[in-house]
Amino acid sequence: MKTLIELYDERPLENILATEVFRPERTIFLASEEIAEDEQYLEKMISYFQFRNVDTIISFRTCDTYNEKEVLNHLRTIVNRYEDCAIDITGGTDASLFACGEFCCENDVPVFTYSRKQNLFFNIRNAPFAHRRKSMIQFTIEDFLKMAGGTIYRGRVDNAILGKYLDLFDDFFHIFMKYKRNWVYFITYMQLISQTDIGMNIPLHVEGPVKIQKKGHIYYVNIPILQELQEIGMIYSLSYNDETVSFTFRDHQCRAWLRDIGSVLELYIYKACLDTGIFNDVLTSVVVDWKGKSDVSNEIDVMASYGTTPFFISCKTGDVHTEALNELAILRDKFGGEMARAIIVSAERMQTSVKHRALELNIDVIDYETLEDSIIKDTIIAMAK
Repeated sequence: MKTLIELYDERPLENILATEVFRPERTIFLASEEIAEDEQYLEKMISYFQFRNVDTIISFRTCDTYNEKEVLNHLRTIVNRYEDCAIDITGGTDASLFACGEFCCENDVPVFTYSRKQNLFFNIRNAPFAHRRKSMIQFTIEDFLKMAGGTIYRGRVDNAILGKYLDLFDDFFHIFMKYKRNWVYFITYMQLISQTDIGMNIPLHVEGPVKIQKKGHIYYVNIPILQELQEIGMIYSLSYNDETVSFTFRDHQCRAWLRDIGSVLELYIYKACLDTGIFNDVLTSVVVDWKGKSDVSNEIDVMASYGTTPFFISCKTGDVHTEALNELAILRDKFGGEMARAIIVSAERMQTSVKHRALELNIDVIDYETLEDSIIKDTIIAMAK
């Protein structure tokens, strides 16, 4: 096969996988006018294959994908012009698939498809090269985002440095769970006592009053939490009396985590994904620009990739609301399509109505009981497989 004919689909993986696996010299997409005439789609596809070092010529053909006669005429034109063609019917509209069926009645052009559930290509007609061909490609998180036209940026955490902190995350999380009811107040106090000028010379040593008043509220230091944080090495040189408290953050990264309410759960889930040993890529605090032009961006708490399946994980230390579920579903569908999985994690017991909404959106749920029972790793593995 030198020329691959693709029926453009909204699901990103189905547009690129056959080209990734079979490496044709040319890939031609039959797409609607809205897609084919918009240069960003072609640029996105070219950029993706260049990023993946796939040497293929990409082009789009404008086609009314709901008009089987028009699709049929395009297929005839392409096959007459280019040698050694094959058609991938994994995606596309019903009219396009019907046209491919008609086309097969008059030509011996190879036709194949891909099963998402089995991760296998299948020979539909005259395509023995695709017979039960398994995709062995291990996509990274950046791969998944780029194939959907997104651009990945560094978020609140530099993932490259997380390895040296892994031994902290479980203990950090257990402290959070022990003092969960007071965590928001503790983090607020930490933010108030460690306020400094923004810049590179942020001091790690902190000294201040044991109680701080802010907008009519009084926040008290929580010495037991600080003592346990010192035991695990996130702070040191803790000293206090009736009036003042002082301590030193281990470093600027620990300082950032101890001033952010949600980091503790995100880091715990990040490590749990790593500990499963099944994912080929795991990242936390993933900032993705939808179009690569800073138009719309979102931060994804944790992402993981398992073969051809991306996982989008949202972590909430408090209650989960419907808006959070809707946002997670949109991100999953935009950047992963039908293959992608979404998981909502809450440190609280999730309301039945919220669980039902998650089920409707095909979002897996991990809440307080799972976290409390220390079965998180097995739960994630079961969801992945």
